[in-house]
Amino acid sequence: MRIFDAVLGFGFGVVSMALIANDSTGYVATGGVQYLKNKDIQMFSEDLFISKKMIKVDYQFKNLSNKDVTETVLFPLPIVENFFESDFADTEKLLKSFKVQVNGKSIQPAMHVRTFIYKDENKALVDMTESFKQCGFTEKDMLNPWSRQDYEYETFEVKLRNCKNAALQKVLPKDPNEVISWSSQVIYSWKQTFKANAFTRVQHQYAPLVGGSVALYPSDDNQTYCMDQNFKAGLRKAKSQHAPFQALGYILKTGANWAKPIQDFKLTLERDANELVSFCWAGKVKKMSATQFQMIEKNFVPKQDLDIIFVYVPSREQ
Repeated sequence: MRIFDAVLGFGFGVVSMALIANDSTGYVATGGVQYLKNKDIQMFSEDLFISKKMIKVDYQFKNLSNKDVTETVLFPLPIVENFFESDFADTEKLLKSFKVQVNGKSIQPAMHVRTFIYKDENKALVDMTESFKQCGFTEKDMLNPWSRQDYEYETFEVKLRNCKNAALQKVLPKDPNEVISWSSQVIYSWKQTFKANAFTRVQHQYAPLVGGSVALYPSDDNQTYCMDQNFKAGLRKAKSQHAPFQALGYILKTGANWAKPIQDFKLTLERDANELVSFCWAGKVKKMSATQFQMIEKNFVPKQDLDIIFVYVPSREQ
């Protein structure tokens, strides 16, 4: 189903990752809380707000059983490479802005850092966290792709090349002149007790990873963001077919990891007044104001993730 207005085009599409280029800023999708599927815990409601400045999520979880259930709740961030030749979304800002509240009280989740190395030309990732630790890498070192505090790649290269860890040596490039492509991932976690036959409210917020480019090419980005004819007409009217744009991704599909469909789901998307916005959505979209759009679903099972594009226009009618 498609819903149109002067500047939006909606449909049903798939998520993809923006590539990093010299004139662009990369991004990777973030998402919400998750853990392995539990037959007793339902994500009863989800109220999600997305803008370029902040993502806020308000969940109500329901324990369907007559016993307390304690689980480890996970919030995994994306895997980010330790290369900074191109601009990238502000990863450090996300880490500093991440906050969690449970039933109205702030909590401090544990942070775990995992490291990975690309094993071969097929880009297969191998978890090398324990090997990195045995080679003398501190958590601060392993966090470098996110904190971006050390731009001296050779320091890490020498430490990895000189390490005698057998598992590590198996995955390092055979050519000593080849750059070692390694990455890290941050995972937040906390123990959560869901009281019997009761609701547990979990809220979190963070600054999203926003990327973009100096020029839009609708023919290349059409499928990712469901740019229909109305949206393209809006670009032509504003003479913004190749305007600068920003983009972000959000992982929705982990919402299907719970006992039942999400009974009440609401997504509010906010853009700036001087922007056009497009993304893929299968249901109805309601325009709430000049800058906000809202989607409401009942018994929602998310099957697709979100990629959202914000296209700057120098001026537009509100």
